[in-house]
Amino acid sequence: MDEMVRKFLDYIRYERNYSPHTLSGYRRDLDEFLASLGSRSADVSPGDIDHITIRDFLAILHVKGNSRSSVARKLAAVRSFFRFLHREGAIERNPARLVRTPKTGRRTPRFLSEGEVETVLALPDTSRDLGLRDAAMLELLYATGVRIAELVGLNVEDCALEHRLLKVRGKGGKERLVPFGRTARQALEGYGPVRRRLLRRNRTGATPGALFLNVRGGRITARSVQRLLQRYVRRAALALDVHPHVFRHSFATHLLNRGADLRTIQELLGHESLSTTQKYTHLALDDLLRTYRRAHPRAGPPKARPRDKPGNDDERS
Repeated sequence: MDEMVRKFLDYIRYERNYSPHTLSGYRRDLDEFLASLGSRSADVSPGDIDHITIRDFLAILHVKGNSRSSVARKLAAVRSFFRFLHREGAIERNPARLVRTPKTGRRTPRFLSEGEVETVLALPDTSRDLGLRDAAMLELLYATGVRIAELVGLNVEDCALEHRLLKVRGKGGKERLVPFGRTARQALEGYGPVRRRLLRRNRTGATPGALFLNVRGGRITARSVQRLLQRYVRRAALALDVHPHVFRHSFATHLLNRGADLRTIQELLGHESLSTTQKYTHLALDDLLRTYRRAHPRAGPPKARPRDKPGNDDERS
């Protein structure tokens, strides 16, 4: 069984071009599935697994306190694994097809208002090298809606400043072109000399083409960018738990609020399915309702009419 897992991981790495982050997630989830088989996991063959075994695994996850979304993600990894085995002829039937995904409910992504975004973008100290770098990263995140993992994977040649276009490698190694505005271009131009100074600190010679560098001159990591984003949001006195995609969600919501259609937003975000993009319609509707209720004179609860005083009818007649 361990050998089959290794072959599956090689398949999604080399043939499906899954990112290292996704690959490690699949590995953890499948390791947990094998561990649920107990001491017999070393001897069990894929054909010995039935849908009851997989349901038992989900029950174990539930007892451990895993959230529904976490259980659904781990089931998806198991499904992909057995789909691979079935396609390779290692099993006659895919037992995971008989296991229903637990309902997770629709989560509404957290996003910043346009004013909150402007506040955060103004925070980096552009009199310092790292402040110029942070300003360029934040501006590009909001201008393009790229994922943090996509941002840190950018190379210098991926950024066409003259045309204000970014070549982004998304999930599954798929490439897309995303435009950005003048403000992001100016921030990137200001970061250019900083990048050259940071690159001189790199003694290893690794990743010389990386666009965004850390203080040692190497490619900055997604975790470092997430920590920087959290710090700036908290400095802006915004009391919220910052999701790594908060700028991505804000980018999509603001475009939708200003009239962009869902198909365009889908292309910019690199979503495979339009249904993934449709979650932003809920955010836009919520924002629309808040604006209406705040602005329309008759949107609030009706005012109580003053009760007539005794004798008023006689006075009016």
